[in-house]
Amino acid sequence: MASGLIALFDDIAVIARSAAASLDDIAAATATAGTKAAGVVIDDAAVTPRYVAGLSPDRELPIIAKIAVGSLRNKLLVLLPISLLLSAFLPFAITPLLMLGGAYLAYEATEKLVELALHDHHDEVELAECDTPEELEARQVAGAIRTDLILSAEIMAIALASLAGRTIVGQAIILAIVGVAITVGVYGAVALVVKLDDIGLHLARRGTPFARRFGLALVHLVPWLLTGLSSIGTAAMLWVGGGILVHGMDELGFDAIPHAIHDLAAKLAGNHIASGPLEWLVNALAAALVALVIGGLLVLALHLARNSRQSGNPAPQPPAC
Repeated sequence: MASGLIALFDDIAVIARSAAASLDDIAAATATAGTKAAGVVIDDAAVTPRYVAGLSPDRELPIIAKIAVGSLRNKLLVLLPISLLLSAFLPFAITPLLMLGGAYLAYEATEKLVELALHDHHDEVELAECDTPEELEARQVAGAIRTDLILSAEIMAIALASLAGRTIVGQAIILAIVGVAITVGVYGAVALVVKLDDIGLHLARRGTPFARRFGLALVHLVPWLLTGLSSIGTAAMLWVGGGILVHGMDELGFDAIPHAIHDLAAKLAGNHIASGPLEWLVNALAAALVALVIGGLLVLALHLARNSRQSGNPAPQPPAC
C-alpha cells in the first residue's frame, strides 16, 4: 500500500512539473506573440480615443466599454477560428491576407493625410448629419469596431506567425490569451487617457496645493495628448502597414524592395554605437514611405471611382445616419 501511494505521488509530481512547464511555454510564446504585434497595438491605442471626441463626457467610458466588447468579439469569435482554419488548411493564404490588411492601413493613414492637406472635413460633415446623440454614439461605436476588426486581424495574424509548429490547441490558447490581454491593456489605457481631464479637474478642486497644480496641468495637457496620439496613430498605421507590405513582398518572392531597404538601413547604420536603433529607424521610415506610395495609389483609385459613380448617378445621396 505504501509503495502504491509513493508511486501515485511520484506520478502526480511528474504531471505537476509537466503542467508547470507547459504553462511556462505558453507564457513565453504569448509574450513573444504579443511583442511581435506591438506595433499594431500602439496604433490601436492611438486611434481609439478619436471615437469619443465630441461626445458627452459621461458617455466616454460606456462607449469605450462597448468598443472593447466588440473588439473581444472580433478577436475570439471571428478572427480566432478563422486564423486557426487558415493555419491548418490554407497557410499560404495568411501572407496575402496580411498584405491586404497592411494595404488597408496604408490607405487609411494616407487618406487622413490627404484630408488634412486639403482641409477636407468629410467625416465631420457625415457625423453632423446624425439626428440624435444616440445615433452619433452608435455610428462612432460601429466605426471603431470596424477599424478594430482590421487592426485585430493584423494582431492575430502576426501572433499566429510566431506559433508555427505548435498544436492547434496550443495556438488557440495562446491566441486567446493574446487577444484578451491586448484588448484589456489597450482599452484600459484608452479609458485612462480620455478621463485624464476629469481626473485633473477632480484634483484641481480639492487636495493639496501640489495636487491642484498637478490637476490643472493635466487639464491643459489632455488636448495636446489627444492630438499627439492622433498623429502617432497615423504614423503607426504607415509604419505597421508598410512593414507588413514589405515583409509580405519578401515572403512572396518580390524581394527587390525589401532587400534594397535592408541594404540601405545596414549601410546608413554602419558600425556606430547607436547602429541598432538607427537601422530600425531607417527600416521604419522606408516602410512608411512604401505605405504612402501604395496608400496614395489606393486613395487616388477610390477617389476616381467615386467621382465616376457620382457623375453617372447625380441623384442626391441619403443622409449618413
